[in-house]
Amino acid sequence: MFKGLGNMGDMAKMMKAAGEMKQKMEQLQEDLHTIMVEGRSGAGLVTATCSAKGELKGLNIDPSIFNPSEKEVAEDLILAAIKDAQTKATERAQAEMSKITEGLGLPADFKLPF
Repeated sequence: MFKGLGNMGDMAKMMKAAGEMKQKMEQLQEDLHTIMVEGRSGAGLVTATCSAKGELKGLNIDPSIFNPSEKEVAEDLILAAIKDAQTKATERAQAEMSKITEGLGLPADFKLPF
């Protein structure tokens, strides 16, 4: 298709690949809002749900942790579940990103900004 253009054919191929990557990245950004992960603490007494973007979407708390004398324990369990969900969200986002970048010959730990 680009015979006789020398390196220009490679440039056109690179531009096409860049355009495809841009489309995939835009789609991934949308998808990260709908991919949900759960973080848990206290053997499941507290469950936090986050989008893969790290946005807290839901919190489920077993009523048994609401003992007034153990307020700090309840707070710690809630924070731990949220942090677990956010960590899982980051990991999931990176996993989704690596699906896009693996075909580009980029290093496995290469991180693109979100």
